[in-house]
Amino acid sequence: MKIERVKYPRTYHLPFSKGVQSDDKMLKDLSAFEGQEVQLSIKMDGENSTLYSDYYSHARSLDSGSNWTRDVLKKIHSEIGHIIPQGYRLCCENLYAKHSIFYADGDLEGYLYLLSVWNDDNVSLSLDETKSLAEKLGLPMPKEIYRGIYDLKLFEKMAGELDLEKNEGFVMRLTSPIKYEDFSRSVAKFVREGHVQSDQHWLKTAVKNGKPK
Repeated sequence: MKIERVKYPRTYHLPFSKGVQSDDKMLKDLSAFEGQEVQLSIKMDGENSTLYSDYYSHARSLDSGSNWTRDVLKKIHSEIGHIIPQGYRLCCENLYAKHSIFYADGDLEGYLYLLSVWNDDNVSLSLDETKSLAEKLGLPMPKEIYRGIYDLKLFEKMAGELDLEKNEGFVMRLTSPIKYEDFSRSVAKFVREGHVQSDQHWLKTAVKNGKPK
């Protein structure tokens, strides 16, 4: 049975995000986070990639083609594809090649970071379930910089203290499971100003990032 391919949903910007582009959207209603436990994790600068049990990957576009930066996905999928439950999908960040931030030797824990896991009901697993599966798959996850009750003023302060030379920003998510249709109000991001450092498509000037730890 062929598994349905699903495009990764758009992540809206937090009100204090600096890197809003013309085609981006701002999350104006933050009420879904009020009183809830959230996680903040470092936003990695790579290519969004989705893996299935029967298919190694597509990028955000479902009809994305092959290129040398995605070769690493084939290798990793050959090692873990049999562990992915039927009907599930892994949404990850492919960090094999440089986009705007260059990761030198030792900066990365691997070339593929797990962001979320979606089950056969199109629900993103809870943070703890995701962490558990990441460990089983042997995939790193972005560095967690906060876990606790939602506090927008604190998060704006944290954004101002983040090293934006080395980090693109951070992503905030509810730690509870998230339905696909609720994603746009359950996940949001802060992105640095000018996070896209070139007018050219990143692939035209791509070079391989450094070796993982």
